Amino acid sequence: MQEIIKKNIIIGLIIIAAIVIFLIVREDNHEQTATLIPVEADNAIEINSMSDVKVSKILVDIKGEVKQPGVYEMDDNARVQDVVLLAGGFTKEADQNQINLAQKVFDEMIIIVPKMGQEGSQSATQAQTSKIRINYATVEEIQKLPGIGPSKANAIVEYREENGYFKKVEDLLEVSGIGEKTLEALKEEIQVP
Repeated sequence: MQEIIKKNIIIGLIIIAAIVIFLIVREDNHEQTATLIPVEADNAIEINSMSDVKVSKILVDIKGEVKQPGVYEMDDNARVQDVVLLAGGFTKEADQNQINLAQKVFDEMIIIVPKMGQEGSQSATQAQTSKIRINYATVEEIQKLPGIGPSKANAIVEYREENGYFKKVEDLLEVSGIGEKTLEALKEEIQVP
């Protein structure tokens, strides 16, 4: 009788160990990996998977009250929350209320996590640039660009909503009313993506 109980206990322990190992291996396969990389790394990397999807990579610089500040390579659909997690999370002194964790990141973005009680002159997750982010700008912001009035600004937003984000500056030529001359005036004033 005791031998049967011992066998059942051993079988039970083997089953539990197998389940634990399975869960650990499964969790490791689902974790997003990122590495702290030098700034001179390439911006776009093609990743071959079963679906052969090309994933664009971007570089994001996170500073201030995070455990591991630095430049991180991210997928172009990542959010500020993803960068904070890769940077080891917030320090105890971080003012998390000044950070929009849901904001999409973009190439060359600078995220500054301030200390509690510290005020910044800019939003903590805005890039240190005066360029208009054409994929996220409102009609009013787009109208600040040279040669862009209300109708062209509306056309840009409508095109973006119907066709998705602009991948390169030249994609603006697809918008009704935007020609080569207008595009030349915009190139130095906008940021894509």
